Amino acid sequence: MIGVRGPVIDEGSAAPLGATWDGKGVNFALFSDHAERVELCLFDQRGRRELHRLTLPSYTDGVWHGYVPDARPGLKYGYRVSGPYDPAHGHRFNNYKLLIDPYAKALSGALRWSDAHFGYRIGTPRADLSFDRRDNASGMPKSVVVDTAFTWGDDRAPRTPWRDTVIYEMHVRGFTMQFPDIPPPMRGTFLALSSPPVVSYLRKLGISAVELLPIHAFVDDRNLVEKRLRNYWGYNSIGFFAPHQLYLSGETVHEFKTMVKQFHEAGIEVILDVVYNHTAEGNQGGPTLSFKGIDNASYYRLAEDKRYYDDATGCGNSLNLEHPRVLQMVMDSLRYWVEEMHVDGFRFDLAPVLARTATGVDPNSGFLKAVKQDPVLARVKMIAEPWDVGLGGYQVGNFPSGWSEWNDTYRDVVRRFWQGVDGTVPELASRLTGSSETFNHSGRHIRTSVNFVTAHDGFTLADLVSYNGKHNDDNHEDNRDGSDNNNSWNCGAEGATDDDSIRTLRARQQRNLLATVLLSQGTPMMLAGDEVGKTQHGNNNAYCQDSPLAWLDWASPSDPALHDFAAAVIALRRACSAFKREGFFTGTPLRGTDRKDITWLRPDGGEMNDGDWHDGGRRVIGLIFGDEKPTPDDPLVLMFLNAHDHEMTLALPAHARGWDLYIDTAGDPRTNVFAPIPIADTHPLAAHSFALFRTRTDAQS
Repeated sequence: MIGVRGPVIDEGSAAPLGATWDGKGVNFALFSDHAERVELCLFDQRGRRELHRLTLPSYTDGVWHGYVPDARPGLKYGYRVSGPYDPAHGHRFNNYKLLIDPYAKALSGALRWSDAHFGYRIGTPRADLSFDRRDNASGMPKSVVVDTAFTWGDDRAPRTPWRDTVIYEMHVRGFTMQFPDIPPPMRGTFLALSSPPVVSYLRKLGISAVELLPIHAFVDDRNLVEKRLRNYWGYNSIGFFAPHQLYLSGETVHEFKTMVKQFHEAGIEVILDVVYNHTAEGNQGGPTLSFKGIDNASYYRLAEDKRYYDDATGCGNSLNLEHPRVLQMVMDSLRYWVEEMHVDGFRFDLAPVLARTATGVDPNSGFLKAVKQDPVLARVKMIAEPWDVGLGGYQVGNFPSGWSEWNDTYRDVVRRFWQGVDGTVPELASRLTGSSETFNHSGRHIRTSVNFVTAHDGFTLADLVSYNGKHNDDNHEDNRDGSDNNNSWNCGAEGATDDDSIRTLRARQQRNLLATVLLSQGTPMMLAGDEVGKTQHGNNNAYCQDSPLAWLDWASPSDPALHDFAAAVIALRRACSAFKREGFFTGTPLRGTDRKDITWLRPDGGEMNDGDWHDGGRRVIGLIFGDEKPTPDDPLVLMFLNAHDHEMTLALPAHARGWDLYIDTAGDPRTNVFAPIPIADTHPLAAHSFALFRTRTDAQS
């Protein structure tokens, strides 16, 4: 305990940054190149009353530091940083504002919005050039000293090979808020996500990795709070080391570690969606919560007029990873989540921002070089969302070897094909086989393409086949938000319908889309809830809907049979190595065989020719392929995708062993459990359907 007369503070150390407990006391270290004084503010256990204010006594290489003997884990603290308030030169110091430690491992208390959180006087003619002297501490979250000790036991990372990876994008709260058999007080938390019912569900579905929407500490935007909404998705970070408080049932970060351990025991990897491109402090009109008040000119990319921000994110600011200390913070954060929290990979939101320099997105940027050489990050999965909103920000295919990338061209053409758009077959062929024209360079593998048709941003799978347009009125933005380019088809009626023919077609279309994404070459990703027909009633931008609209409705899934279909397709992918190539197809004959590594077919069994490829009205395509390193006994796979509105007869290629039907999305979904069905020479391919066949094995012949 700190004595009643107040703590003493010693010189301490400039490393490591943050608040570090050594068993006897706590070392505090904060980077700020331009500060003139840094004060450490200590609070009572409830974080409401400031008890002591200590000036950090030492300054080494841009780091202010001090050591408080007898300080313990659980201590709540913040910083006040003094320096010039000179926005025209990029400086926004205001020591009246309590600031969050960028390296805080935990936060306590919610941000309670008021004008006091802004470094300037809101409403004055001088705007952000004015200066506000109100103390904001009462409404600020407090940083918390943590004890990182945890009994990991024999925890082992699954290290799932990319070729066996099936990613499941999910939201901690959205997945668990209505999940059965979870006590209500636990719902919405990491502990709920790691509960036996949830883990059992995920294992039975067959996915190999969960990709969690942002779990770094974030804040709800003031404008959303005033509308009684929240920043549900969490792309509004304010701390890169602390788990978001709302996802903890208590105040211990061990709950996150428990979740990871439970997933690992089930063979499931944990991938974090991380937002290092911007922070919740916004532009020159935004609040002063942490980085802006610690060293605005260092942490952020500033415009030529340094009062303003160089924003390539659309969120008001961009972190300046060209500054070595900011780059260090991001790298320290990534290593912390791997080494201390045992996560298995990262998906980087708006990743090109991290590689930006004064000349644009640079493939040789400091960030990409730092990642490439880092031995800790070398053993985890790295996935880029390869676009931002800045000039030259679309970078699909341009990340270094070792990275995988979200492939939006896959999403768009697969949607358009099943929507029934003419002229999509040639591009679809590329997308089904790994998008080689985009990714086959610099030693990259076919897994580089992360294939998806739905994600958190946009329609759910059920809504993709039920709505032609967005219906975002619940967001209170007059339906202006969200994309208008959805490539969706409502199958004949907008929204819910009692028409059995439309409902049947929608169910088939969902199976078509799921089978396509799960059985394409590359790394498949599916959106949590798509397998049970989750709907957001046409809302394609539910970022602010922390409500049943965005939560999964487990009590009344719209299509219970769809889950079994998805699980069976995943199992088929896992069991058949033909779907898990590492190298790209070449279309050339295989050595020692009488076939090519891939052949494109018409329904009549003939090979596609130039005229077929240039037939703009063609909406059907077939492909036959096998294992990457085949032997004469390896089975072949035959797939046909038919987006026409009429049935046609398939002539199956002759094969000594014959063919078995594994998938026919036009079949009865109640009985389609993938018991192979022997097929003769022909098979009816229904309108709007997907069919998959495999050659019979010796045991089946």
